[in-house]
Amino acid sequence: MSSEIKGLDVSIMGRDFRVACPAEEEAGLLEAVAYLDARMREIRDSGKIVGIDRIAVMAALNITHEFLHLKVSPDFDIGDFKRRMGRMQGLIEKTLAEQSSLF
Repeated sequence: MSSEIKGLDVSIMGRDFRVACPAEEEAGLLEAVAYLDARMREIRDSGKIVGIDRIAVMAALNITHEFLHLKVSPDFDIGDFKRRMGRMQGLIEKTLAEQSSLF
């Protein structure tokens, strides 16, 4: 059974793109877009790389490197990793919010 392909508008570093995506994969694609956007912004904000094309290539290399290292371990549970990272991110955000109220 084939799924319906739909056009999805996404934004990466302020640039809009239309991407074809099966309806059931929309959430995963949006998660990937958010991750890529965040990584590209980190690279841009570091000030070491200039130009959207170079930033995109560096982000692609970094993400590929991460992926290849994750693939090495057959015992790696991506779901557990995401949950743990989400909890850590929540704790970091909470701590930063508390710190900003001190100043």
